Amino acid sequence: MPEQSHLDGNMLDGPLREVFAVDLSGATGRCAGCGRTGPMAGLRVYPQAPGLVARCPGCAAVMLRLVRGPDRAWLDLRGATFVQIPLPTEATPPG
Repeated sequence: MPEQSHLDGNMLDGPLREVFAVDLSGATGRCAGCGRTGPMAGLRVYPQAPGLVARCPGCAAVMLRLVRGPDRAWLDLRGATFVQIPLPTEATPPG
């Protein structure tokens, strides 16, 4: 099997910036614990931890953790099997 060419991970900067520049409250996520799918805005968020902990409203499994420091943030989504993020549609050029 021939080796496939690859690109440096730095090429993800632009595409990830597009994704993370949107409002995630409109995103849909699926709980890895119970399989419930619903809006991220429907999660139960607990701010008392060192950071934010968001739990599934169906089974209370942790779906998301967000911790911010003065110069960085840590995002843990291992409790979600996916997060579907709606992106704005690009305007179609005339003609």
